[in-house]
Formats: sequence, structure tokens, C-alpha cells
Amino acid sequence: MATPSQWIAGARPRTLPAAVVPVAIGTGVAIGYGGGVWWRALLALFVALALQVGVNYANDYSDGVRGTDSDRVGPMRLVGSRAAPSRQVLGAALACFLAAAVAGLVLVAATGAWWLLLVGAAAIAAAWFYTGGSSPYGYRALGEVSVFVFFGLVAVTGTTYVQLEHLPWLAVAAAVPAGLLACAMLVVNNLRDIVTDGPAGKRTMAVVLGDTRTRVLYTLCLIAPLVIALALAPWRPFAALALLAAPLAIAPVKAVRAGATGPALIATLQQTGRFQLVYGLLLTVGLAL
Repeated sequence: MATPSQWIAGARPRTLPAAVVPVAIGTGVAIGYGGGVWWRALLALFVALALQVGVNYANDYSDGVRGTDSDRVGPMRLVGSRAAPSRQVLGAALACFLAAAVAGLVLVAATGAWWLLLVGAAAIAAAWFYTGGSSPYGYRALGEVSVFVFFGLVAVTGTTYVQLEHLPWLAVAAAVPAGLLACAMLVVNNLRDIVTDGPAGKRTMAVVLGDTRTRVLYTLCLIAPLVIALALAPWRPFAALALLAAPLAIAPVKAVRAGATGPALIATLQQTGRFQLVYGLLLTVGLAL
């Protein structure tokens, strides 16, 4: 029986900035247009967090029952380490998806935009089939694409829409750096596991691209958001506040470019999450002002 601390570790709390940042940015856009609605923003945040934790548990379950988590360098896996029965981890994932669906239904009812049900269903399906099902797309180098779409484009524009009930161009533009930073988290995670994922048949983008090109991709995912923040300055001058986060990108980029591998990349993952969170909050303030 897993302990509470093991369940918390299994939820992978260091990945949660990927859920918080896009909702914060989308809310910043809504406030900047004079239409921020706090209870809707908080409900959107709950949906994003529930989906993030749900996909983490679902990934733990699916990889665990396949045996691809038997030899890992990163944080513990509940099923792979046999700390919890697979059925319990599956139940936790499904409970998170259900909680996200219920909260999403409240937002759908509040906005009257029933087409959002399709978006929510797509998000839950993407969360499950990342490593679940007979042909998971996460094993076919499509994980980063899905993360960019759902933790970037969908999360930011969706958060803005449920508050404004229309979608300004700025929400789409601001969604791009959010998606890239979420991708950076996955890229460095898969870079760390590249040695074990390949032999296990898990063809992540890192496995397909190879070590060197994956390191280039990671670097671009951290640098491009800074360039985009600067590019937004003519329309939202305070968006340039996000550049203050740049020093936090130096250490993880240097480590990746220097060839860090295995356990050394666990610290890089933490540093990436810190940069993502600070950048996101600064951009949120800049877009709201």
C-alpha cells in the first residue's frame, strides 16, 4: 500500500507549472481586456491541475503495466516500483479525469458554449491515449505536439474564452510560449530517459531525434518564449517583464548543452519548472497591466 507521500510523488508535483502557467497567462489576457472573472479562472485552474495529475497517474499506470517503467532514472512510479496496485493508480487517474470533466461542465454551463464539451472530451482523450490504449501516441514521438496543443493553445485560449466569452488574437499569441515551455518540461524528461525508453520500445521524440538534436530542441523551447515576449511588447509593453525570468534559463540550458545525462537532468527538470513558473507569472502580470 502506497503512503500519502508516495501518492504525492506519483502525481509528479514538479510538472504542475505546466498546468498553472497557461491558465495564469489566459487570465492575464482576460484582465488586460477588462473581463477577468476570478471564479471562472479558478475553475479553469482546477480543470488544468486535475488533467495534469490525471495524465501523470495514467502515464504511471500504462507504462507500469507495459513494463517500460521497470528501470527508470527519474522520480518514482507507483506501479513500476510496486508501491501501489495498478488498479488503484488507474482509479486515481480516472477520478482526476472525472473531477476535471465536472468542473469543465460548470464552465460550459456558465458560458453557454456547448461546443466546449468537444474540447474537454478531446483533452481527456489526449491525456489517456498519451501512453494508454493499444497504440499510444506518446510512443510515436507525438507527445510534444499534444502538450503544445493542450497545455499551450487550448489551455490559454480556453481560459481566456470562458472569462471574456470571445477570443482576442493576443490569447492565441500568448499561448505559443506557454506551449513551448510545457514542451520543454517533456523534452528534458524524455532526454533523461532516452537510454531506457528506446530499448523498451517507447519511441519518444527524444528517441527519434537523438541526443544532440533533442538538446537543440530543448534550448529553442526555452529561448523562443523570451523572444515572443519581446515581440508582444509593441501591443502590450509590459509583456517584456517576462524577460526578467531569463537568468533562470541559463543554468538548465548550460547543463543540457554541456551534455548532462541521467540523474543530473532531474535538477534540470526542476530548474525548467522554476523558469516556466516565473516566466508565466511575469507574462501574466505584463498582459494584465
